[in-house]
Amino acid sequence: MNLLVDESIDRQIVDALREKGYIVGYVAEMDPGISDDVVLELANKEGVLLLTADKDFGELVFRLRRLSSGVVLVRLAGLSPVKKSEIVVPFIMEHFSELVESFSVITPMGIRIRHR
Repeated sequence: MNLLVDESIDRQIVDALREKGYIVGYVAEMDPGISDDVVLELANKEGVLLLTADKDFGELVFRLRRLSSGVVLVRLAGLSPVKKSEIVVPFIMEHFSELVESFSVITPMGIRIRHR
């Protein structure tokens, strides 16, 4: 698995990543409703990048100082799932190696990659 995608992310993004050859674990298919702590723990155990739209992961990583293999927070509310996919997938493809052990945020205004 290259990525673990939280259930807060649209299926269109998951499908597009899989079409590009990524091996994607999708929480909505695996174990819907599991807690954010369990999702982060699973990503860390597998050593994979976590893709989420849930701001609570920022609190887990920064305020509670939970370790992570890398988190990408997608903040594209109001855009269609297709448009989100057109933004997120190329970003993942272009920056994948930089995202490991970083906390990144994708917004309509731009992208931030914060290295730990």
